Amino acid sequence: MSEAITIIGFDADDTLWHNERFFRLTQARFFELLADHAEASALSERLLAAERRNLGRYGFGVKGFVLSMIETAIEVTDRQVPAQVIAELMDAGREMLDHPIELLPGARETVAALAGQYRLVLITKGDLLHQERKLAQSGLGDLFDGVEIVSEKTPQVYASVFSRHGSGAEQALMVGNSMRSDVIPPILAGGWGVHVPHGEPWAIEHAEPPLDHARFRELGELGQLPDLVAWIDGA
Repeated sequence: MSEAITIIGFDADDTLWHNERFFRLTQARFFELLADHAEASALSERLLAAERRNLGRYGFGVKGFVLSMIETAIEVTDRQVPAQVIAELMDAGREMLDHPIELLPGARETVAALAGQYRLVLITKGDLLHQERKLAQSGLGDLFDGVEIVSEKTPQVYASVFSRHGSGAEQALMVGNSMRSDVIPPILAGGWGVHVPHGEPWAIEHAEPPLDHARFRELGELGQLPDLVAWIDGA
């Protein structure tokens, strides 16, 4: 018999509320602004390369994304990018930071259904102030027993979080939209990893699903999570 679940970790961006689509819209504007200097496909490759280089410096989130766009703009224009372009990219970043939270379907109902029965922890990457602001705007904050805003999601991070907030990874489940960050690391830590796909994933977050692992599950929508948890507890 499997050990019963005592703690559930939730990813935030694109699991509980919309996020990636705002990056896509801003990226499309970036392509428009630099259309005279490079094709969209080339700009996309250069931007992705800059984001990979800069993750260790700026971390995840809007601020690092904007800085990577500005860096790419400087590169593709041979340092001749107009100040107006940089100003528009900075304005786009501010709009992303200030955009109201839009919960995904079933997010509130799912979290509310599990609250009180299990210890719920929000585990997310990104800028501290921005993530705290989004959680406050979401109206979900009171349903969580803990919030962890981390620089990276590794098996070691999950093991530490699940030990601090619960009875360890063996009795923990993590749910999110990123195979690389929300599914594989908690499984490697000894817990369950539940994938709920949403939209087109960021290339940096891509990873192959661990289809043969007994503690991997994929759901069509977040609202199916309470039934899955009940099944695991009854297995």
